[in-house]
Amino acid sequence: MKIEKKILPEYFNKIEAGEKTFEIRLADWQCKAGDVLVLREWDKEIENYTGRKIEKSIKHVGKTKAIDFYTKKDIDEYGFQIIGF
Repeated sequence: MKIEKKILPEYFNKIEAGEKTFEIRLADWQCKAGDVLVLREWDKEIENYTGRKIEKSIKHVGKTKAIDFYTKKDIDEYGFQIIGF
């Protein structure tokens, strides 16, 4: 399955350069090894996509509730998924 998600330019650039090989996302959606994550670059200043995208095959998904990037309510409800590609 292909799953599209927004990504900010600073993270997009690191993935494109091969420096970043994982994503940490709120686990409010499902994915599994073998799925394709389509990361579409999002410019929050213009609130629109830039037109650049990267497709990554998901190799591993791990889940946790021990990270504080999101609200406690969302963490308690969804937890996190760590996506390696």
